[in-house]
Amino acid sequence: MPFQIVPKLPARNLEETRIYFETQLEFSTQSRYPDYLIMKKGLSELHFFSFRDLDPLTSYAQVYIRLQSGIEDLYADYLKRGVAIHPNGALENKPWGTKEFALLDPNHTLLTFGQLS
Repeated sequence: MPFQIVPKLPARNLEETRIYFETQLEFSTQSRYPDYLIMKKGLSELHFFSFRDLDPLTSYAQVYIRLQSGIEDLYADYLKRGVAIHPNGALENKPWGTKEFALLDPNHTLLTFGQLS
């Protein structure tokens, strides 16, 4: 039985989160409710719930987004458009057989993009 896992992530400000994912990461808004947001890019879907008391500097939220191909192009596009890459998240080959880069969204959720090497 095939299924898809869709993370639900905390967001201090859903509008700020929506704008970031649309303008920086080129996700599209699928649904927007007063306390809930659904964003999508390709087959990846992220859900956000309003959590106004979230302290971004103490958040441990993380998502791994796996690409089938094109990670170098995506990374180059993000750099070209000025997307802030995590200081320790530059594109590199990892010992576990993937090529990855990472960034932080406005809620300090760590978004790691990876592709099998």
